[in-house]
Amino acid sequence: MTTQGGYKLGKLIIEGKTKQVFEIECQPTDVLILSKDRITAGDGIKSHELKGKAAISTATNAKVFELLNKVGLKTSFIKEVSANAFLARKCEMVPIEWVTRRLATGSFLKRNPGVEEGYRFCPPLQETFFKDDANHDPQWSEHQIIAANFKLNGITITRHEVDIMRRTAVTVFEVLEKAWASRNCALIDMKIEFGVDSNGDILVSDIIDSDSWRLWPSGDKRLMKDKQVYRNLTNVTAQDLETIKSNFQWIADQLDHFCETSQGLAVILMGSPSDEEHARKIEKTCQIIGLSCELRVTSAHKGTDESLKIAAEYEGSGRDVVLIAVAGRSNGLGPVLSGNTSLPVINCPPVNSSNMSQDIWSSLCTPSGLSCTTVLYPETAALAAGQILAMRNHVLWGTLRVKNLSNYLGLKKADQRMRNKQH
Repeated sequence: MTTQGGYKLGKLIIEGKTKQVFEIECQPTDVLILSKDRITAGDGIKSHELKGKAAISTATNAKVFELLNKVGLKTSFIKEVSANAFLARKCEMVPIEWVTRRLATGSFLKRNPGVEEGYRFCPPLQETFFKDDANHDPQWSEHQIIAANFKLNGITITRHEVDIMRRTAVTVFEVLEKAWASRNCALIDMKIEFGVDSNGDILVSDIIDSDSWRLWPSGDKRLMKDKQVYRNLTNVTAQDLETIKSNFQWIADQLDHFCETSQGLAVILMGSPSDEEHARKIEKTCQIIGLSCELRVTSAHKGTDESLKIAAEYEGSGRDVVLIAVAGRSNGLGPVLSGNTSLPVINCPPVNSSNMSQDIWSSLCTPSGLSCTTVLYPETAALAAGQILAMRNHVLWGTLRVKNLSNYLGLKKADQRMRNKQH
């Protein structure tokens, strides 16, 4: 084999039980990962050929990483290039499996006698295992990982890097858990790996497919669709393998819905065209987080009937809608909307330091029975609308979750830079 998916292959970097990783000629920063038609368990002790698995695995992996990339996570995945191969950033791999669990089951129960199956971890439990087939991937503590002093593409894995990977692993799980919940399927636990690319960036890497997780449709273990079905078999028949393949295909088919466009909408209603600059700042943040947004102009004081018609238009649209009222001076718009619609209303008046003490009170001191909330900053208004709409939109929820992760990582890196300046 010299080419795959239009790419000329270089030397074989590594070959595992279910995949091969190749260099690509003239693309030193990328690799091609080729899946095999093989299923294994028990560190390879149990192994069977499963025709068609490579294509299903490649499709599953591509769809998962497309969602992770879409919500803003840093991954090595670039694109699917053929039925059984994909392109990725070349990384030196951290030899640790990061396992995140929502429910106690499987090996956790054996290692923790007394914990009942189904015990729910809130927040998700994060565990780490050293990749060592000969010793059955022993569990490692954070201290063991740090003490190993791994050096990958010029980066030494210290507590700082472990913190980043641990927090990222939990975020990956939560993003996918929310996505699977939209398909009425519970993500019970999953494992991922990280790599360090030539820029020194830590990326979610390797493959995420049906070998990587436990999935229980409707939260029912008896309906499991993942590789645990294969692990549980004592004698594997041809019919068993067809059932497993069918399960894996079901998973790949469900993933087709993971990146569907949001139907949620933020509607910014301005009391005057002069409020447009403020409204555009809200719109900008909406665009950043992937929230659809529309701008309207209406005055509750000068055109009450029209304001209520606009509210009724969106209330009857069949979409999830949040109204953001942008009105300076005496804000009648937000309270009038809140009193005449069941849609969430957020006041974000265009106040400044010279008029805030007078103008803000019309947004805060509203009659009883109204539920509009008030924020001062455009970004806050957009994020608040996003969080409301994310309750029924897993892509938006994932984007906001990754934003939280980015805030955490930004602080970690800023602290590290400050410490480095002092040494």
